[in-house]
Amino acid sequence: MEWETVIGLEIHAQLATRSKIFSGSATAYGAEPNTQANLVDLGYPGVLPVLNGEAVRMAVRFGLAIGARIAPHSVFARKNYFYPDLPKGYQISQYELPVVAEGSLDVVLDDGTRKRVGITRAHLEEDAGKSLHEGMPGMSGIDLNRAGTPLIEIVSEPDMRSAKEAVAYMKKVHTLVRYLEICDGNMQEGSFRCDANVSVRPKGSDKFGTRAEIKNLNSFRFVEKAINYEVERQIELIESGGKVVQETRLYDPDKGETRSMRSKEEANDYRYFPDPDLLPLVIDDAFVATVKASLPELPDEKAARFVRDYGLSEYDAGVLTASRELGAFYEEVVRRVGRDPKLCANWVMGDLAAFLNKDNLEIEKSKVDAEALAGLVTRIVDATISGKIAKDVFEAMWATGESADAIIEQKGLRQITDTGAIETAIDEVMAKNPGQLADYRSGKDKLFGFFVGQVMKATGGKANPAQLNDLLRKKLSG
Repeated sequence: MEWETVIGLEIHAQLATRSKIFSGSATAYGAEPNTQANLVDLGYPGVLPVLNGEAVRMAVRFGLAIGARIAPHSVFARKNYFYPDLPKGYQISQYELPVVAEGSLDVVLDDGTRKRVGITRAHLEEDAGKSLHEGMPGMSGIDLNRAGTPLIEIVSEPDMRSAKEAVAYMKKVHTLVRYLEICDGNMQEGSFRCDANVSVRPKGSDKFGTRAEIKNLNSFRFVEKAINYEVERQIELIESGGKVVQETRLYDPDKGETRSMRSKEEANDYRYFPDPDLLPLVIDDAFVATVKASLPELPDEKAARFVRDYGLSEYDAGVLTASRELGAFYEEVVRRVGRDPKLCANWVMGDLAAFLNKDNLEIEKSKVDAEALAGLVTRIVDATISGKIAKDVFEAMWATGESADAIIEQKGLRQITDTGAIETAIDEVMAKNPGQLADYRSGKDKLFGFFVGQVMKATGGKANPAQLNDLLRKKLSG
């Protein structure tokens, strides 16, 4: 039997506010355990939550960016469950009336096709604390610094049909929240993570299978591996006569497998009810209009402009707009070079990206800034150096921090563009290789590459490639 995978993601993005969603405690990462939790976060009797207006603004910002409906009236609810890192015994979240609903995002898949993923809702909620196990054999510690940290939970429709589609969608959301500056997207610090709901059904069926929820996936690689494993597990289980049970599972990256954590709760297990300590959230049209006016150029808009204004392919434009910082870097290079946007794109996506990856650096920390890279590309454009020589110059720029011009002068790397000098080198190579010359003239065209290599060797790689090819063809043809 052929099977179809059905995937929906619940993405938790930590909002980049300086204080928590219902208290004035700081949200900075890395503080000593329990030093950023006040009486509200600790759930002491008699204290009252106060909603952080900046968290609301950020949620609306996200909603507008995905073309969603912004609820004029939404309600905070208590989600009741008991866990050591949840001091109140409930989490303040939104249930029936979320602040954002009915949006969508378009993602570009590996084959270049576009897929629209529906977003059911995005609601505000507080994070729980964190249980600590390392260095405490036989016991657990509780750090409540995260308790009350503002989150926006982004719930997709079950529109994805493969792990790769799920990763593409998650990356798109990751890009968007960073563009909007509502989340730093730091997955290592837990600022951006997701739960994946995975099920399978016979191909062609319109009835959903029983789903399993894989909790707290904090890397794109883990999302893909966990989903692929879970799909195989469910198919094998069904085909061997078993049944998939609705449950929550964890992904073990060391073993590359998911394992059962607990039976999946339904909404009624959480006994949701409106939080009596918080008034309904009322958002008027004027507030929405103000937030809308502050939106930056969004990734899809920027990519479309790059295609239109710079003649880039959709793929190149997508790569260059993957982050706001990368797009700005590229545009600065183009502005300074003043021409050849495709060549600029090739250098940003090629050599620069490779060196950033090698040194594990973000674009903001690049050892070659936009001005310096533009200086190098300009020397290719004006034929001072060839593209091949430019690679060596770039490597030296990365290592030393010096400009392209300085390195070109120090190492004597200027191209030979003197026609007479190139012709002399060609004549010498032809004289030294009469056999190959005769073979070429008798029809063995592939020997052209041999002669190019010999002339380049004779000129120390400095002959202008375009001039060399043109002159060499004329000389070889006699």
